[in-house]
Amino acid sequence: MDKPFKPINLTALKTYPLASRKSKVDRADFAHPWNPGGALTDFLERLPDILAARNLKAVATAIAKAHRSGKNVILGMGAHVIKVGLNPIVTDLMARGVITALAMNGAGIIHDLELAMIGRTSEDVLEGLGHGAFGMAKETADFLNRAISKAGNENLGLGQAVGRAIIKENLPFGQDSILATAARLQVPATVHVAIGTDIIHIHPGFDPEAAGKASHLDFRRFASVVAALEDGVYMNVGSAVILPEVFLKALTLARNVGHKVERFTTVNMDFIQHYRPTTNVVRRPTSMGGKGYTLIGHHEIMFPILAAAVIEKIDRSAR
Repeated sequence: MDKPFKPINLTALKTYPLASRKSKVDRADFAHPWNPGGALTDFLERLPDILAARNLKAVATAIAKAHRSGKNVILGMGAHVIKVGLNPIVTDLMARGVITALAMNGAGIIHDLELAMIGRTSEDVLEGLGHGAFGMAKETADFLNRAISKAGNENLGLGQAVGRAIIKENLPFGQDSILATAARLQVPATVHVAIGTDIIHIHPGFDPEAAGKASHLDFRRFASVVAALEDGVYMNVGSAVILPEVFLKALTLARNVGHKVERFTTVNMDFIQHYRPTTNVVRRPTSMGGKGYTLIGHHEIMFPILAAAVIEKIDRSAR
């Protein structure tokens, strides 16, 4: 038969004064209600100084500080950034000198090109997949595979080759292209391809040797940018696997050949928290003295807010 347990005696409980306790929430950090007619800076200042709102302001401050100090601010972006209409935000930050380098995956060149070519992108995969039409747009594949072959023949990086080709062909909406803007402004733009992940790899004109050569050259150039990241910022926006892996390898390469890259800020922005970017962007790279942040939310909302916050901080400091 089990031994009976008597209810524990509460009279010996030890307490302490509430005022002596350290608390994580203070009313001084509370949000402030909105007043009609306020400016963006009013909105930002009225956010609570707690959790993600605090992190958003800290990231904006780090980017603005890096910009003022002439340090690198690198944007690593998945193609979803393009697909939710953020090209004008990205190109504006490049034109202002805030984004000093960018990296994208192989899908990025597809959506960036199609926007420059016809002002539209992002097909209905389910509709096309059923009868084998998904990824079969002729003009997209022909243009990009020519650019890839040119990159291989002329020893160009893939991002540089596509950006230059969009400018040379004077595409109707070329002003919206991230890669063309990077080429005009001489902002390093690199593309990191995984063979088999992109629709252009299906087409007979695809040159895997040229693609691999151009993408490897882009990796080395990206590593050179990362080597100068001290006191700068690296943003990973919407890439769950490719760019977090590329960033980690570029960082270890830079450190291996003698570059000091220890104190910098990283931020991962995505809809949900993934293992790989959390580990390879936010935690591991900043373990030697940097600071990593995670911002969860929709890119089409979060990134414009962050960009606006940075611009406001830069403008204020310039007055």
